Amino acid sequence: MALSALDLFSVGIGPSSSHTVGPMRAAKLFAEGLKADGHLHDTVRVQSELFGSLGATGRGHGSDKAVVLGLQGLDPETVNTATADDQVAAAALDAELRIGGNHRVDFNWEEDVLLHRRKSLPAHPNGMTFRALDHTGSVLSERSFYSIGGGFVVDGDANPGDQVVADETPLPYPFTTADELLGICKREGMSISDVMLANELVWRSEVELRESLLKLWAVMRECVDNGCAAEGILPGGLKVKRRAPSLFRTLTADTGVTDPLRAMEWVNLFALAVNEENAAGGRIVTAPTNGAAGIVPAVLHYYIKFVPGADDDGVVRFLLTAAAVGILFKINASISGAEVGCQGEVGSACSMAAAGLCEVLGGTPEQVENAAEVGIEHNLGLTCDPVGGLVQIPCIERNAIASVKAINAARLALHGDGSHKVSLDKAIKTMRETGADMKTKYKETSRGGLAVNVIEC
Repeated sequence: MALSALDLFSVGIGPSSSHTVGPMRAAKLFAEGLKADGHLHDTVRVQSELFGSLGATGRGHGSDKAVVLGLQGLDPETVNTATADDQVAAAALDAELRIGGNHRVDFNWEEDVLLHRRKSLPAHPNGMTFRALDHTGSVLSERSFYSIGGGFVVDGDANPGDQVVADETPLPYPFTTADELLGICKREGMSISDVMLANELVWRSEVELRESLLKLWAVMRECVDNGCAAEGILPGGLKVKRRAPSLFRTLTADTGVTDPLRAMEWVNLFALAVNEENAAGGRIVTAPTNGAAGIVPAVLHYYIKFVPGADDDGVVRFLLTAAAVGILFKINASISGAEVGCQGEVGSACSMAAAGLCEVLGGTPEQVENAAEVGIEHNLGLTCDPVGGLVQIPCIERNAIASVKAINAARLALHGDGSHKVSLDKAIKTMRETGADMKTKYKETSRGGLAVNVIEC
């Protein structure tokens, strides 16, 4: 399996890559399949069923709305985030969907989008089934999909434990473990970002890659700017107040402050701004997921604001290095909170950001691997327990804390020579095993942890 940095980082809509972005993509794939198979003309109704974690927390994550948008031909990268809710409300009020954007079918919100809180499909906790019916009620087409984290979607024919995105493109420097990656770096005299760059060139030119990565960085910056400006209460019923605007005003006003930890306050701000935007359904970059989308941007902002000589070349190297680590998590464990808990989301993102920062601060490949290991080691066992099924508590603060942790991990690794007892590969293996042992109620179901010990009011 070959994965690109642009697979790990993609533009989407909040609040969740696995629960919002993935279902929207799956629904769009189903609608496109109806047209390709010649069934669209005879379709008079489409039913959607969400299972497992999607069924348990789909309302809070906007999964139900996402499938409506996807069925109507909308894409997470380009959907108008300001009008998305209005488009769904209009479909429910008018009792109709426009499949693929044009073909009209009857629509009953209560009957045609079903969330099963206690039923799951076999291959992954995030399963969904779409069904097209003709005027007699006969099934024209039925397909299942799995949203496996980070916005990745695979067909329902996947076997349990085999949720991968098929791309067999030959790479000049293939790696599936950190040890293999370090071996390539040592043998070829390359940095981790050099290895990733060489591999990326099988898909696109260096100019195209750089342009794409810097566009992602621009979306991250815009997300921070929007989060710093948007006042008010986050949607969903928890009445969580946006904190980024107030913190931004405080930090920009206190220009003469000499607090040595002021940089940490800015990092907190950057992460809060992103994740408040995500919680509000704004435009976001999966990094590698939406629930953990604030960490890589926050640490990148730290690099630009506080590291002398920081530039766009460094941003590209940072993202390539972070993606290399993200690929290791994706293929050897999981980046899905519904599968392994929040250690797979915030833990992976913390590890990725630590690696990226360590590289642009001059770290050797061994030091970068060390930073990545520190980043995940101290997130092992982290549960996914969103209060009310919303990506707000504890998700928003968790991103801020993990961003600071990533910076600390990178700086700590730079004070060593890269040698350490626990390898990144062993830490990733441990994360996978911990996720397997973790009770289901701690894996994005809102049936355990803070989700049941915090009153939703």
